[in-house]
Amino acid sequence: MTKDRDVFDELAAKWESTIVARKVFDKFSGGAVSPKQLANLDSDGEGPSERIMVGKHVCYPVTAAVAFLRSRSKKLV
Repeated sequence: MTKDRDVFDELAAKWESTIVARKVFDKFSGGAVSPKQLANLDSDGEGPSERIMVGKHVCYPVTAAVAFLRSRSKKLV
């Protein structure tokens, strides 16, 4: 029996860094979440659970970014 493909695990494995800058979150999410939308969600306390500042840039650990995308997704049949 084969394990179902987990697109979020694949996403994390293909990303070239352990953090994701907010300004490129649209690339990370395949266009599903824009940086502006993410900034709005962050200000409402609904963004990824962890974020860090690197200079002037808001960034997220890949694990937190993936958990955030998982929590906001549902499988369509």
